Amino acid sequence: MQNKKKIIVGMSGGIDSSVTAYLLQKEGYEVEGIYMKLHETVPGYHEQNIESIDKVSKFLDIKYTVLDVTKKFEEEVYEYFVQSYIDGITPNPCVKCNRMIKFGALYDAAMDIGADYLATGHYAKTDGEFIYCADDLSKDQSYFLAQIDRKVLPKIIFPMSTYTKDEIKKIGASLPALKDIASKKESQEICFVEDTYMDILKEHTKIDMPGVTLDKDGNEVGHHKGYMHYTVGKRKGFYVHGAHEPHYVISQDKENNTITVGKKEDLAIYDVVVDNLNMFIDDKEFTCNVKLRFRSYTVSCKVNIIDNKAYIKLDDAILGVATGQVAVFYDKDKVIGSGWIIDTI
Repeated sequence: MQNKKKIIVGMSGGIDSSVTAYLLQKEGYEVEGIYMKLHETVPGYHEQNIESIDKVSKFLDIKYTVLDVTKKFEEEVYEYFVQSYIDGITPNPCVKCNRMIKFGALYDAAMDIGADYLATGHYAKTDGEFIYCADDLSKDQSYFLAQIDRKVLPKIIFPMSTYTKDEIKKIGASLPALKDIASKKESQEICFVEDTYMDILKEHTKIDMPGVTLDKDGNEVGHHKGYMHYTVGKRKGFYVHGAHEPHYVISQDKENNTITVGKKEDLAIYDVVVDNLNMFIDDKEFTCNVKLRFRSYTVSCKVNIIDNKAYIKLDDAILGVATGQVAVFYDKDKVIGSGWIIDTI
């Protein structure tokens, strides 16, 4: 037993990371947990999570530590989140957090204490070179992992890769220490947003700024509450004179505090430009499938990479593509790269 591989599990207090620790211990790893303290925005958040981790750790007889990364999280994720909305773009804090915090700061901490591997409760697969979709496509998180540094992949393990969420809950429910955690409701999508993102923004900036609503030709057709209230594709919360059919936000202009609206077909996009590329292949020209938002389907496309920007030509139009989101390139179920959307046509 002297040659047990040491594995750090990023423990959140939820069922996925708790079962991750349990499964890896069963496989013979020397398991240790790290809980990351990311923010102080939700009252009682950490206490509740640590109580769960403490219970699981005692049951498994493993040690865990608390890693305070609140400053780094604030700089890299929280401030980016707020500033994105101020800049009139739609952020993706989970993608940013995975790169900078979970597979950045946490990975570094794991390696610093001599771990052989880092494991998390993400639903995805990796072979050390690429990230792949999980077997349970309804829970697949490969999209959110597409920006992590390829250099960390050889040291990453995703035990949830072949399980369904129901199977994980059943495993948890069968173990005394995990029973209560298995029945807990799913955590909110963005860990530091309790209700809506507007509650966060109004702590940092003025969000209610009545402005003019324009049509795609630049004509004034109504009014709105302030550009930060709207993201591309939104169809409520603004007024259009004499409208008898739904209108959708096509774009926002932060300089003039205007939003431009149109019919559903006006949301159609065929060309997308992305930067801050994170590629797992070296090709500069290729065809693949691309996902332009987490809750959307993939569409086939042609990609040309020029001067560290990817120019994507979609084979079929996608409606409501927002700047600030992430474009993830797939070859079947394999992630081959990604980038941040900076322009659409």
